[in-house]
Amino acid sequence: MMPRALRRLVHLVLFCPLSKGLQSRLPAIKVKYLLLAWLGILIASWVVYMQYASYAELCRGHVCQMVICDHYRRGIISGSSCKALCDQRALILQRCMSTSSTHQVYSGLWKEKPVVIKCSIEDKVKTDGAPDSVLRQEMSLFDKPTRGTSMDEFKEMLHSFLKANLDEQPSLGTLVDRVITLADVNQDGKVSLAEAKSIWALLQINEFLLMVALQEKEHTPKLLGFCGDLYVTERVSHSSLYRLEVPHYLQALVPEALSSSLNHWLAPAWPRRARITIGLLEFVEEVFHGSYGSFLICDASPRHVGYNSKYDCKMANLRSVASEAVVRGFLKGRRCETNADCTYGQDCTATCDRLVKQCNTEVVQPNLAKVCVLLQDFLLFGAPSDLRRDLEKQLRTCVTLSGLASQMEVHHSLVLNNLKTLLWKKISNTQYS
Repeated sequence: MMPRALRRLVHLVLFCPLSKGLQSRLPAIKVKYLLLAWLGILIASWVVYMQYASYAELCRGHVCQMVICDHYRRGIISGSSCKALCDQRALILQRCMSTSSTHQVYSGLWKEKPVVIKCSIEDKVKTDGAPDSVLRQEMSLFDKPTRGTSMDEFKEMLHSFLKANLDEQPSLGTLVDRVITLADVNQDGKVSLAEAKSIWALLQINEFLLMVALQEKEHTPKLLGFCGDLYVTERVSHSSLYRLEVPHYLQALVPEALSSSLNHWLAPAWPRRARITIGLLEFVEEVFHGSYGSFLICDASPRHVGYNSKYDCKMANLRSVASEAVVRGFLKGRRCETNADCTYGQDCTATCDRLVKQCNTEVVQPNLAKVCVLLQDFLLFGAPSDLRRDLEKQLRTCVTLSGLASQMEVHHSLVLNNLKTLLWKKISNTQYS
C-alpha cells in the first residue's frame, strides 16, 4: 500500500499543481519545474491536435481513389495504372504528403517499388455536402473529347492546346505523337474515348504536361503510369533540399535561426551538396530554350528540389514551373497599380507600367538568379576555405541577374557555366564526382 503522505503528495501534484498547499510543501524550484512540465504537456497536446486537424483537412486520398475507381468501372476513364489501383489493389497509397486539400500527394507502392501518387480533387467547400457531390464535380473533368470525335480532330485539339500552352514550336508535332502514344494504353494503335478523356484531363495539370515534355531530361521524375487524372511517378528519396521542415502552425514558436542551424547540421557533406547543385544548374539549363520552349520557375522553394540516394538532383515538385507562354499570356494586358499585381505564381513578377496601369510581360528575375538565392544558404556553409571566396563572388553575380532579354542569352550562360566549372573542379576525380 502507498503511504498516506505519498498519496497526498501525488494527489496534489496531479490535481492541484498551483495550490498554496503544494507551494508550502515543495521548494520553489520544484514548483517551477512542475509549471514547465504542465506547459510542455499543453504545447504537446496542441501540436498533436493541430497535426490531426491538418491531416484530416489535407489528406483525402481515399476520396480520390473512390472517385477514380468509380469512373474507371463505369468506363469513363482508362489508364495504365487503373487495374492495379482499382481491381488488383497492387497500387497502394501509404503516407500522405499533401500540402493542399485539392492536390493529393501520397507515397506508395506499385509492383513492390516505392512511388509517388498524385491526384487532383475538387475543393470540398465548393461541393453541396451530398455523398455524391465530389463525383458530380469530377465528371466535368472528363467531358472532353465528346463521343464522335475523330482521331484527326483529337490530334488537332491536342496541337491547339499545346500551342496555347507552349507557344508555336517546330517540335509540337512530335509532342502530339508522344501524347497519343502515352494515351494508347492497350497499344492497339487506336485511342478509345476513355483513353482520350483521361489524357486530356491529365494535360490540364501543369506538372503532368511538363513531365511529358521533359520526360527525356535527367532531372525530371519519371512518369510511371496514370488512371484518369491520377498519375504515378518515381519516388525521389529526398523530396526537399533540407530534411527538417517546421509545420506552419509551429513557425511562430520555432526561431528561424534554430531551424536553419538544425538543417545545416543534418545536411549532406559539402561535396555531395556540390553534386546536387550541379544537377540543379543543369535543370535550369534544360528548361531554358528547350525543345518545347522556355519554362519559368515560379516558386523557387527548397521544398520543390529533391535528390536521390546517389545525390543526383531531381525536381520533386514541378507544379510551380510554368511555360513562358503561359506566364506572358497571364501578364499581357493585366491591370496593375504596383509590381506585386504583376505576379504569376509565387514569384514570377514583372514590372507595372504605371502610366498605362498595365503589366509588362517580361519577368524581372530569371530562373538562375532565383536558384542562386537558394544556393547562398545551401552551398556556402561548410564550403572549403580555398573555394569559399570565389564561390561567394560567383553567387553574388548570379543573384543580380536580370530577366531582361538583353541579358538573357550570353550573360546567363556564362555565369551558369562558371559556377558549374568551379564546383566540378573541386569534386572531380573524387568519390563524389
